Amino acid sequence: MAEVELRDVEDGDLDALFEMMRDPESVRMAAFTSKDPNDRTAFDAHVARLRSSPELTFLAITRDGEFAGTVGSFEMEGDTEVTYWVGRAFWGQGIAGQALALLLQIVPTRPIHARAASDNAGSLRVLEKAGFVITGTDTGYANARGAEIEETILRLS
Repeated sequence: MAEVELRDVEDGDLDALFEMMRDPESVRMAAFTSKDPNDRTAFDAHVARLRSSPELTFLAITRDGEFAGTVGSFEMEGDTEVTYWVGRAFWGQGIAGQALALLLQIVPTRPIHARAASDNAGSLRVLEKAGFVITGTDTGYANARGAEIEETILRLS
């Protein structure tokens, strides 16, 4: 089995992360993305804010030392939420699940929440395997799809 680890996001990760976060299939699956995934200036500013904020966790995921994506947690409306982005080349290998498990060891806050597009079966499976339970749905505007879509809300107690 591949070794998945978390570490700080490094400058050398940014080009790969930008490419991952503008991959059309990945963007469609994530749904709730930046307005223009191809805007490198906006991406750099966003990542700089994430890397410098003491209020959130933003870590690189590596598989056997290779950068595979990011995982993190942040606060929204008083709730702590998890988020992750794994490059499409790494899908279906258990990397997101392993990274999420490692993050949950680092971030002790409970309950902790997550959201995913309701048709993103892979992400919902990762969250449910980690112990998250569906608590409801919501509708929101998904930039990647140019429409309102259903989002599943989950919680880990």
